[in-house]
Amino acid sequence: MIRDLEAILGAEHRGALRTYLATVVAHAVCQGLAMVLLVPALERLFAGDTAGAVRWTAALAVAAVATCVLHYVAAMRGFAVAVTVLRTLQARVGDHVVALPLGWFSAERTGRLSKMVTGGTVSLAGMFAHLLAPLIVGVVTPATIGLAMFVFDWRLALCALVGAPLLFVIFRWSAGRIGRSDELTDAAAVAAGDRVVEFARTQRVLRAFGRGAEGHRPLETAVENQRAAGRRAVWSFVPGTIAGGFGVQLVFSALIVVGVLLALGGDLDPVRLVAVLALAALFAGPLSEVVELSGATRMARNDIRRIADVLAESPLPEPDVSSPTTEPGAVEFAHVTFGYDPAVPVLRDVSFRVPPRTMTALVGASGSGKSTIARLTSRFFDVDGGVVRVGGVDVRDRSTDDLMAQLAPVFQDVYLFDDTLEANIRVGRPDASDAEVRDAAALAGVTEIVDRLPDGWASRVGEGGTSLSGGERQRVSIARAVLKAAPVVLLDEATAALDPENERVLSEAVPALMERSTLLVIAHRLSTVVAADQIVVLGDGDDAGRVVERGTHDELLAAGGRYAAFWHERSRSTGWRLSTGAAQ
Repeated sequence: MIRDLEAILGAEHRGALRTYLATVVAHAVCQGLAMVLLVPALERLFAGDTAGAVRWTAALAVAAVATCVLHYVAAMRGFAVAVTVLRTLQARVGDHVVALPLGWFSAERTGRLSKMVTGGTVSLAGMFAHLLAPLIVGVVTPATIGLAMFVFDWRLALCALVGAPLLFVIFRWSAGRIGRSDELTDAAAVAAGDRVVEFARTQRVLRAFGRGAEGHRPLETAVENQRAAGRRAVWSFVPGTIAGGFGVQLVFSALIVVGVLLALGGDLDPVRLVAVLALAALFAGPLSEVVELSGATRMARNDIRRIADVLAESPLPEPDVSSPTTEPGAVEFAHVTFGYDPAVPVLRDVSFRVPPRTMTALVGASGSGKSTIARLTSRFFDVDGGVVRVGGVDVRDRSTDDLMAQLAPVFQDVYLFDDTLEANIRVGRPDASDAEVRDAAALAGVTEIVDRLPDGWASRVGEGGTSLSGGERQRVSIARAVLKAAPVVLLDEATAALDPENERVLSEAVPALMERSTLLVIAHRLSTVVAADQIVVLGDGDDAGRVVERGTHDELLAAGGRYAAFWHERSRSTGWRLSTGAAQ
C-alpha cells in the first residue's frame, strides 16, 4: 500500500510522505515506551522506593511529553499531505488521463474514473488525515510493548508474541472479506451511476413510449443490485469485527492466565505481575482499535489501488522528435493487422492508400472493421502489425498533438458540450475569427439552426446537445471539421440515420470539404459511395477484416463481386414503399 501511495503522490511529494510515516512510527514507539516505563515506576512505588518511583515517573513524563509532541507533529504532517492530495491529485490524474490512448476510454472506465476522482480523492485524503496514523500506532505500539516485555518476563513476552500470528490471520481474513465486498459495492455503484445518467438522457424516448411513469427497468435493476451489495457489505463487517475483538481478548486473557500461574508458582513477583498485567491491558488497547479500523482501511486501500491502477496505465509511446509531414492529406494502411483481443484479429493484412484531396469510401458488413480503420487512423490504438501513415508519416512517429492536427473526425455519436452553439463550433479551432466561424457554420447548414433559436449564436445546446436533434448535432460536428481545416477528415457513418433535409445539408458540405481535405468515409448511403474516388470493400465471413475489393464504383460494378451485390441490394431497398391503399 505504501508503494501505491508513493506512486499516487508522485516523486515531488514522496519525501513529505516518508517524513510523515517516520514521524508516526516515532510517535508510536514513544507511546509504547511511555507505557513500558509504567512497569518500573509501579514496582518502585509498591516496593516503597519513593526516590526510584520519582525517577521512573520523571522518565515516563518525558516519554509522555515526547509522545504528545510527536503526535501533534504527525497530525499536522498528515493534514498537510491530505491537503496536498486534495490540491493536486485530481490534476495529476487528469494530466495522466489526457495522455492515455483514446481506445482506453470506455463507458465502464469513464464511469469508474468519475467516481474515483471524486469519492476516491476524498477517501485518500481522509486516510492521511484520520486513518493511517491510528493504524500504524495500533500496530507499532503493541509491537514495542511486546518486545519490551522480554525485559520484565520472557514468558509473558513470548505469550504475547505467539498471539501475533493469530491476530494477523484474523485481521487479514476480516480485511479480505470487507475488501471483496467493497469491490462489489463499488462496481454496483458505478453501474447505478451510469444508469442514472442514461435515464436522464433518454427521458424523451422513455416518455414518448409511455415509460416515464413506469420507470426504467435497467435503472431499477442497477439500484437494486447496489442496495443488495450494500447489505452484503454491512454484513461483511460483522463477522470480521467479532473475530478481531475475540482474538484480542483471547491474547489478553492468555497473558492474564500465564501471569497468574507464574505468580501462584512463585516464579513471578506479585507486584511485577500487577504492573505487567497493566502493561498487557495497554498492549490490547491499540490492537482493539486496529480491529475497528480494519474495514475502513481495506476500503481505503481499494480506493488507493484503483487510483494507482489508472496512474500505472501506460500512454502510447511518443517519439522524442515528431516527424514532419511529407505528403499532406495522404492516408495509407500497409499490411495492417489489429485486434482488440490479440487472439481475435479484426483487421488482417489490410492495405490501401488514400491520395490527398480525394474521397475514399469504406464499405462492408457490420463488424467488418470499418470503424476500426478510422480509430487506427486517429491512433486510438497501435497496430499489431504493419504501418498506418498519415501525411506520409507513421502515426507512431508523430506526437499526439501533431497527429490530431492532421485529422478532423466526424463520428456518428456526436457529443456537444453544455455551452453556446458558437462555443461548440469553436472547439474545432478556438482561435478562429468570427467570420471564419460564420463561414463554417453556413457551409454545414448551422446558420439555419441559429436563425430559429431565440438567443441565436448564444443559445446553449444542453449537456450532450440535448436541445438539438441528431441531424442538427451532426451539422455542428461538420462545422467543427470545416473550421479546423485539417488535411484529413474522417466521416464515420455521419449520415447513417438522418432525415432527408439534414442528409441534404451534410451531403452538400462534402464537396466543400474535399476542396481542402482528404475524406475517409464510412457510409451506407448510395449517393456518398458513388461520389467516392475510391471504394475499399471489406469482407465478411472467412474474409472478415480483409480488403476483398478496391476500385471506383463503375469498376467494382463491372467486376460483379461483393460490391456489386451490396449495390444491387441497397438499390432494391431504396425502391421499397409502404402503401395503405388498394393495389394499383
